[in-house]
Amino acid sequence: MSSVNPSRRSVSLVVILVTLLFLLIIAPDVLLVVFAGLLIAVLLDGGGTFIARHVGLARGWGIGIFILLMIGVLAAAVMAFAPAAVSQFNQLTEEIPSAIEELRGRIEEFAWGERLLESANPAGLVSGEGGKAAATAVTSTFGALGNFIIILFIGLYGALDPDCYRRGLIALLAPSIRKRGNQVLGKAGLTVQKWLIAQLMAMSVVGLLTSFGLWLLGIPLAFILGLIAALLAFIPNIGPVLAAVPAILLALPEGGTTVLLVILVYLSVQTLESYFITPLIQQERVSLSPVLIISMQLLLGVLFGLLGLALATPLAAVGMTLVREVYVGDYLEREDETIVGAGQLRP
Repeated sequence: MSSVNPSRRSVSLVVILVTLLFLLIIAPDVLLVVFAGLLIAVLLDGGGTFIARHVGLARGWGIGIFILLMIGVLAAAVMAFAPAAVSQFNQLTEEIPSAIEELRGRIEEFAWGERLLESANPAGLVSGEGGKAAATAVTSTFGALGNFIIILFIGLYGALDPDCYRRGLIALLAPSIRKRGNQVLGKAGLTVQKWLIAQLMAMSVVGLLTSFGLWLLGIPLAFILGLIAALLAFIPNIGPVLAAVPAILLALPEGGTTVLLVILVYLSVQTLESYFITPLIQQERVSLSPVLIISMQLLLGVLFGLLGLALATPLAAVGMTLVREVYVGDYLEREDETIVGAGQLRP
């Protein structure tokens, strides 16, 4: 009897897929939170390994130093920019409502605008349904804080001992494909690491360019608007559109020319980020078509909300790696070998 049992291979893969599908149906948010934690683990592991390799320390010490460096940089940024950021954020919350009212006034100048505003029914904001929405928002905020803490812990434990969890996952595969499974996991992790590092660098550049462009135009709160643009740049395609909304609202009182210039700044930064900055930073970048990314964002955004929207691109990168390595490489490309093994191909 052969030591390699193809049925066991299939059963092990089917069990894993069925388990993932079951969890995706009953607790999709859990899988997304775990994946977000794995992104943090990949970031900590990459930074810690880099430090350990160049300083000559153990990997665990490298991760610890990397975490301390991140905390130090964050603390320094808070001390340096927090007063200005808080002041600008407070000013932003004060000016946005007046900008919205001005936009409302301009819309009311048109007959179709009055009908549009009436259908919006802003009175519902202070009704019972508005109170329920506010309560839901508060609950969601606490839920998001709890998820954030869980993500940090998953990232920390995953970075400190990744081999433990990797061995546990590989053990679920049949012995004959464990070596290949380990290779696929390694490639998927490397894909995520390259994408994440490049994304963080691109986000920083986007924030700086946006702040500088808005500052040149004399738009108020340029720093906080640039920070918003940097954070939302984590969500390709859709994030920059959302980031431009508060800047456009603040530019409305200055006239149509200023609004067009603000839009031009965001379009220019988005173009530079998409076609120059990201390809330059990530020369061996993950090749994902814009149509695929937008489709994944729409699908996961509708199904799982904001967290699904934010994680759509790295999930697409991992998914494409698995499809390329497992489905295309290990299944489709070996069709001729299967036919030969079955005796259906004659030399």
